[in-house]
Amino acid sequence: MAGSVTQAALPVVGGNLRKLLRGVFLVFVVLAVNSLYLGAVTLYETLSGASYQDYFYLLMFLLHLLLGLILLPIFTVFGLLHQSRARQRTNRYAVRAGYLLFATGLLLLLSGLVLTRFGFMEINDARMRTLFYWIHVGTPFLALWLFVVHRLAGRAIDWRTGGVWGAAALTCALVLTVLQLNRAAPDPGHDWFTFAPALARVSSGSPQLPARHLMQDETCAECHGDIARQSAMSMHKFSSFNNPAYRFSVEETRAALMERDEKPDAARLCAVCHDQVPLFTGRFDDPGYDPDIDPGAQAGITCIGCHGITGISSSKGNGSYDFEDPQRYPFAFSDNGFLQAVNRQLIKAKPAFHKRTFLKPVHKSALFCSACHKVHLPYELNHYKWLRGQNHYDSFLLSGVSGHRVDSFYYPEQAVPNCAHCHMPLTPSTDPAARSRDSHGALSIHNHLFAAANTGVPHLLAQPAETIEVRRNFLQQAARLDIFGIREEGDIDGRLAAPLGARLPVLQPGRRYLIE
Repeated sequence: MAGSVTQAALPVVGGNLRKLLRGVFLVFVVLAVNSLYLGAVTLYETLSGASYQDYFYLLMFLLHLLLGLILLPIFTVFGLLHQSRARQRTNRYAVRAGYLLFATGLLLLLSGLVLTRFGFMEINDARMRTLFYWIHVGTPFLALWLFVVHRLAGRAIDWRTGGVWGAAALTCALVLTVLQLNRAAPDPGHDWFTFAPALARVSSGSPQLPARHLMQDETCAECHGDIARQSAMSMHKFSSFNNPAYRFSVEETRAALMERDEKPDAARLCAVCHDQVPLFTGRFDDPGYDPDIDPGAQAGITCIGCHGITGISSSKGNGSYDFEDPQRYPFAFSDNGFLQAVNRQLIKAKPAFHKRTFLKPVHKSALFCSACHKVHLPYELNHYKWLRGQNHYDSFLLSGVSGHRVDSFYYPEQAVPNCAHCHMPLTPSTDPAARSRDSHGALSIHNHLFAAANTGVPHLLAQPAETIEVRRNFLQQAARLDIFGIREEGDIDGRLAAPLGARLPVLQPGRRYLIE
């Protein structure tokens, strides 16, 4: 009984506990301003469809994480000490409201911890992350209401002081938001650097990009291991001077151009799709370029090489893409191990910016592939005339598979929307980019081996047998030939056997037939 009296006599907030409460309030106010700013920018992006996030925004998001990590322990300690003093109080309404407020605050902070995705609690399932996101967004409003209820049941609220702090927080958040929306507003104009006779355009502050900005496959592999392993064996990866067949061809082209034009510039037509790193760093234009001393010559088409493309300027091919040096999270190029870890954690905690940066709508279209899988030889290259090269894009559009050709009503049963449907089939994976794309709920990614008809180069490169087997399996039943009728004598006027049913005509060796 004496212990209860002593506990009840203690002030519920006093001494060091009051100092701790002030610390909680201070961190909470700064976090509230920060959250209002982040939320306002996100809401405006959702309504406008434009992107307003930039480096400063990401620094503010980093501050959000730091403040949350600071608030979690001091709020927990204060809550436990506060309830140990208050639980025997006779004002049970205030006590119950306090318990609910404490639980809501913990739910708010712990949901943020889950969304941050530290290694010990990493949730990649999109549905679960969406659930925790809305818990994290909604609980502050519930906590604010419960705080008012808790205080109304106890000591009187100093509304004037609270109003001043609230107005100050709203004003700061509003100023930050307005400055952000003006500073990071989308720029409709671009300073494009071109690489004639290729049709690619690069938007950057310089005509030459740092090689480090283009060669980040190892960094990507830290999170996207499955995708990186597939890509490392793809023909895209071996598109450049690391492909002996291509190297012979492009070096012969450069030599012929040096003899004819005294410069290799026309070979940019090759480099724009095969040698992005040497081309965009300016090294490819060097008449004395030596691929054996340039690491970029072995890079092939890197992750950034494809995912840095923001648009397709035409369906002409010849590298008709727009490329921008992607905006990175803070400390992306730091050599400090701790700052690199912070960079990775930021990406995990806020993957939406990462996805918006590296996965554009154009990446999901067949037109995207046309930039490099449709070629013509211009006069600048051959000094003769326009000549058509390989053209997979038009072949796709002119097939029934695309749904565009007149006979698409016949085959296939369901048209496919893009090249990736066949060449990037879904593969089971636990990669952070994996999503549930079917009714079974299994997580999968789009395969980045890009299996196609090329089995020769993998043999030249002595690739593992399993990767060659994947390509062979891809080719099984890849083409279909429907025979409707057979004419004898190999002539249009020959006797027709049609329609072909269960009983097929017997063909005689050595005779000519016209197949319909």
